[in-house]
Amino acid sequence: MAQTEGLNHLGLTVLDLEKSKNFFVDVLGWKEAGYDPTYPRTMVTDGKLKLTLWQVDKKLEVETFDRRKNVGLHHVAIQVATEDKLNELHTIISALDDCVIEFAPEPLAGGPRKHMMIREPSGLRIELIWPGE
Repeated sequence: MAQTEGLNHLGLTVLDLEKSKNFFVDVLGWKEAGYDPTYPRTMVTDGKLKLTLWQVDKKLEVETFDRRKNVGLHHVAIQVATEDKLNELHTIISALDDCVIEFAPEPLAGGPRKHMMIREPSGLRIELIWPGE
């Protein structure tokens, strides 16, 4: 029997706290759920998932994560409600200068599930996934 009860929140270090927060709030429609200027950090949520975004200390030498050679977070997979919503987000994110689309919506493991992979303004890899019907 599991000794834990699921994910409370996931803490992620970002290159630009404001841009990353704005991506989650303005593009994905999440809510900011707390800002602490002493670190600085903020929490964002879609009502089910909570992420804490921590500003990297730019006074130090910053190294970006390489999923192929570093141990750590490969990506965050966030579920969307419909295939249309996945396609709509692809269109919206494609128009943003500070995001990268690694691949457009495509079938996952033969479908009907579909997913796409992006990098938000701070470079965090996010998989947007529609679980199928």
